Amino acid sequence: MRAVVTGGAGFLGSHLCDRFLVEGWEVLALDNLITGTEANLQHLKSNPKFRFERADVSDPLKVDGEVGYVLHFASPASPPDYLKHPIATLKVGSVGTQNALELALAKKAKFFMASTSECYGDPDVSPQHEEYWGHVNPVGPRSVYDEAKRFSEALTMAYHRHYGVDTHIVRIFNTYGPRMRPHDGRVVSNFIVQALRGEPLTLYGDGAQTRSFCYVDDLVTGILALFERGDSDPVNIGNPNEFSVAELAQIVLRMTGSKSPIIRQPLPTDDPKVRKPDITRARTLLGWEPRVQLEEGLARTISYFQSLLG
Repeated sequence: MRAVVTGGAGFLGSHLCDRFLVEGWEVLALDNLITGTEANLQHLKSNPKFRFERADVSDPLKVDGEVGYVLHFASPASPPDYLKHPIATLKVGSVGTQNALELALAKKAKFFMASTSECYGDPDVSPQHEEYWGHVNPVGPRSVYDEAKRFSEALTMAYHRHYGVDTHIVRIFNTYGPRMRPHDGRVVSNFIVQALRGEPLTLYGDGAQTRSFCYVDDLVTGILALFERGDSDPVNIGNPNEFSVAELAQIVLRMTGSKSPIIRQPLPTDDPKVRKPDITRARTLLGWEPRVQLEEGLARTISYFQSLLG
């Protein structure tokens, strides 16, 4: 089995490359390195079944040989990144998704779309189930990411219905773990890095907004299950255990032994107040649910950042 992973040098993409190689697949990772880094793949360079190419999926893709799977994970995914690269984010979600789908169509390959819980926007339903259409501001600053992913889903379903491409869509909820970048703007990495450096932890708003944190190994296991047993409709993959951002800050301070103070900043525009997946569909269809508890996953992630920061 040979897989093409767009965004393969990113946080999630690199972990997928690891798992697929363990499973015996051949892997071609594509990445333009806007937010990814080759350092995430350095340990794979000597593997004869792995190859990396610097490429932008928003340009036409040419891949020689047979391809069994196309996994589209290319996109800026944290608020600072997609706000810094708004046009590139919209382009990779539209043109990039179509190019990846065209590759799957030409190769008669399975297609896997990495979507996001951001499709639900700032939800007025909690927990969020796959039938919920969302509450998204289509012209707000976050729309460059939210609407890019919503369009990606629509395009994926259109290729499935019109061309018969075997497609799968995963809606990813707040994944964390090793290989996150120190300044990627996500709350877990922000808090850990600030705590380890003795800097104030930045809490936006009153900290009562909630997130559901899924460790990266659990996510990858869910993705593999979706490949094996899933259908074409979107599936939430995330941890249904909900924590407030203020709770997370206190847990990180305790686990790092940091004496960092907490400072407050205004809540960003359209920042979701709640985020909790309904994973009934994943449990019944895939037999999947997360196994790694928050503190266990945080311990591994803290250890990674301790090593990274020296």
